[in-house]
Amino acid sequence: MAAASSSSAVSPSLRFSQKFSNHRSLRRGISLLSPSLASDSRISVQVGESVRRGLQVSANSAQVMEQPRREANAKVSTLVDVDLGNRSYPIYIGSGLLEEHDLLQRHVHGKRVLVVTNTTVAPLYLDKVVTALTSGNSSVSVESVILPDGEKYKEMGTLMKIFDKAIESRFDRRCTFVALGGGVIGDMCGFAAAAFLRGVNFIQIPTTLMAQVDSSVGGKTGINHPLGKNLIGAFYQPQCVLIDTDTLITLPDRELASGVAEVIKYGLIRDADFFEWQEKNMQALLARDPSAMAYAIKRSCENKAEVVSLDEKESGLRATLNLGHTFGHAIETGLGYGEWLHGEGVAAGMVMAVDLSYRLGWIDDSLVQRVLTILQQARLPTAPPDSITVEMFKSTMAVDKKVADGLLRLILLKGPLGNCVFTGDYDRKALDETLESFCKN
Repeated sequence: MAAASSSSAVSPSLRFSQKFSNHRSLRRGISLLSPSLASDSRISVQVGESVRRGLQVSANSAQVMEQPRREANAKVSTLVDVDLGNRSYPIYIGSGLLEEHDLLQRHVHGKRVLVVTNTTVAPLYLDKVVTALTSGNSSVSVESVILPDGEKYKEMGTLMKIFDKAIESRFDRRCTFVALGGGVIGDMCGFAAAAFLRGVNFIQIPTTLMAQVDSSVGGKTGINHPLGKNLIGAFYQPQCVLIDTDTLITLPDRELASGVAEVIKYGLIRDADFFEWQEKNMQALLARDPSAMAYAIKRSCENKAEVVSLDEKESGLRATLNLGHTFGHAIETGLGYGEWLHGEGVAAGMVMAVDLSYRLGWIDDSLVQRVLTILQQARLPTAPPDSITVEMFKSTMAVDKKVADGLLRLILLKGPLGNCVFTGDYDRKALDETLESFCKN
């Protein structure tokens, strides 16, 4: 795979010129998305192209053309800022960034670093990351903990291995945890960093497309419970996210497709132009075309950064990033963690959410067909497996994080492409019809 180009030949660069922290009209406008409104099942929080145009959402994303810092930034093709006041942080995107030692070292606190990775990623990138952390900086010492690979290990027993290593190595509050791997590693390392000594510095180095476009950004950390996915965790932001696009060279095709599901999601809920770009460039993405891949990662991170900057703790707007996840998590839980990849569950879940949206009369059948077509092009499932029953869906969805006062709220499409709602105000009969149409039992 060739190095990712710093300019996108696939689509023009999208830029956002104003910082959210300086945008008073945005602050006034976002009052309609207050926690009290978002938690009221009678009120739908609508987002999408129309809302973004009205509020001028503005996470900073710009091509890095001139850097006052050292040459270590030369390979950063894109910098996306997650604007959270004094907890803001950069997302670096580019080819060969693990070779840019200064880029990583500037975000390390203290002299002790714990790299958390797994048995698949460690042989590929652990030595390279240790070198990046210590090159020219002999005062830094690095320990590592290598966890088993797989969603089924995202649980308390595995999490304790991180704490065991940190405590045995006598780490103190002036240390840094580094997550090196996919979403499971990022979620567990981040949760460990949030809890160890009540909070230590941590850095995300995502190595899968899923983690690069979604789970590494925004500070959601946690582990699964046998009764539900991601039910135990914390919001805890990293110091930076370093995305070396070269790590996708070693990513299996199935994992790549799983990540594409989250890319598709951004287009459906809030970025019609991006969805249309995907329809034209899906084969380039699956072929790992460097320019297409770099643009998809960049635009996905921009979308997520915009939403997180406005609603860090998921009081309303941020929940819309979970299109298809309520159905998808039920599939993952019902099958047993790891049987389906997260993106596979989300893909089938999005189809079910789209089906429900259509039954409610909120979208037309042409959008239903476009969603089916693009997911099929991405080689993703468009229905749950036969073993998942209506009762399995209902029991798992009853403990979903978006349940409020016993009422299940869902993210559904409404209106033209790029618009959605987060609401509990929908016909329960239509939901039953959707579940029954997708389940054989």
